[in-house]
Amino acid sequence: MREIIRQSRRLRLARLGSWVERRTVALILAISAAGWAFAELAEAMAEGGAHAFDERVLLWMRNPADPSDPLGPPWFEEFARDATALGGIGLLAFLTFAVAVFLGLTGRWRTMWFVLVATGSGQLCSSFAKRFFDRPRPDLVPHESFVYTASFPSGHAMMAAVTYLTLAALLARSQPLFRVKLFLLVLAVIVTVMVGVSRVYLGVHWPTDVLAGWTAGSAWALGCLLVARWLRRRRIIEPGAGDRNGG
Repeated sequence: MREIIRQSRRLRLARLGSWVERRTVALILAISAAGWAFAELAEAMAEGGAHAFDERVLLWMRNPADPSDPLGPPWFEEFARDATALGGIGLLAFLTFAVAVFLGLTGRWRTMWFVLVATGSGQLCSSFAKRFFDRPRPDLVPHESFVYTASFPSGHAMMAAVTYLTLAALLARSQPLFRVKLFLLVLAVIVTVMVGVSRVYLGVHWPTDVLAGWTAGSAWALGCLLVARWLRRRRIIEPGAGDRNGG
């Protein structure tokens, strides 16, 4: 009887290990796809191959009779400004700090430091990429928001993806219920999309800037998730309820 129980346990562990490895491979493939997409966008931007697409999409969001006027009523323009603020460095820093404090108060100190390093290094990467590519801001329409850095990739879009997706993925690991995990991840994606679209709508970014920000930020967030999984399996950072339940 004991031998049967031991064999059953070994079988369950083997199945769990196989499932974990499949998820790891899926993460690596997703990171590779996002990195490839960013490289393609960067090449198209550098060679000018995306300029017609950028102009067409940017003008599509403007009044045909007056390109200086974004489509929609004044309240929608104000909503776009509110949405773009969700990707601002000040709000993202505050949100990251708040989550870090929450993790610290719940005793997950090593996870807290991981969150701070993951988001902080993502911001450094975004700043470096802007300086490296040094693409001018759109001059096709007036800017509806103050800007002071280069255009490619969109820092708002990239840091929204880095911050919201990373925080959502890490917080989801602490939730035992699948519907709560799904809610956190879907909410993070919605906010990230809203931030990116608002940057084009306000005329401060070309569409390819935002696409590049999304792909770079998603690759960074997925990479952080992959590293977090590796650290959890070695008990370097604290496991969440999802890890204990095999999630």
